[in-house]
Amino acid sequence: MPLEIERKFLVHHQQWQQLEKPAGELFRQGYILTDAAKTIRVRITPSTAFLTIKGLTTGISRPEYEYEIPQHEAAELLDHFAIAELSKIRYKIKAGGHLWEVDEFLAGNAGLIVAEIELKSEEEKFMVPAWIADEVTEEEKYYNANLTTHPYSKW
Repeated sequence: MPLEIERKFLVHHQQWQQLEKPAGELFRQGYILTDAAKTIRVRITPSTAFLTIKGLTTGISRPEYEYEIPQHEAAELLDHFAIAELSKIRYKIKAGGHLWEVDEFLAGNAGLIVAEIELKSEEEKFMVPAWIADEVTEEEKYYNANLTTHPYSKW
């Protein structure tokens, strides 16, 4: 079973703004199903679209199945089946031999910036860049699925 092993961190806003970074990509993503045990997500990027099924999180790991789908089908799924949706700009930054995916959320989640790192094991060591702040891996309010129904602006 494919496994996602991921840690999430808040980002120091001032240091992030000063960081030289590549262009970001606009993501539109929505959820067909969200509950404690599983989520079904549809995501559209400028060049691709994905259907993702994620299982129950245990520690920092959870089962994950991800399939590329045609963009027009993803848009139809979001338009007709998504129960909640969000948008964000994603930046991909290499640091310390790892890829960090940094999301600047938009609309109701504007002002929230979260960095994620995927690991090969829960024990894998990694360098923490200076622009990384507090870890929020186990704080459910930072899960994207939760941000669709409980946006950052309402906290």
